Amino acid sequence: MSGGTDAARHAAQGNEAEVVQARYVVRGRVQGVGFRWFVLHQASALDLGGYVRNLPDGSVEVLASGAAAGLTRLEQALHRGPSSARVENVEKSDVPHDVKLPKPFDVR
Repeated sequence: MSGGTDAARHAAQGNEAEVVQARYVVRGRVQGVGFRWFVLHQASALDLGGYVRNLPDGSVEVLASGAAAGLTRLEQALHRGPSSARVENVEKSDVPHDVKLPKPFDVR
């Protein structure tokens, strides 16, 4: 019976390693406060690809690619932000798999 358990464990590990992509738009006081550099540090530590950039409306856009657990941790960090930021909202949407994001993570 342990063969079935091993197979289930390997299947679960395979799902964790699956590369997923997401787009986040962060609103609030997030420009001019080091937010992009904060995201770069977080994403790099989580071994994610993608980029962060300021948008003309004052929000920050983050496109990220990597393990699902890493994206979950990045999203938690985006809600928190650096100490000088005031995050009001984080919107998440999917990014199609055919969109290729850069690695290592970049600031634009």
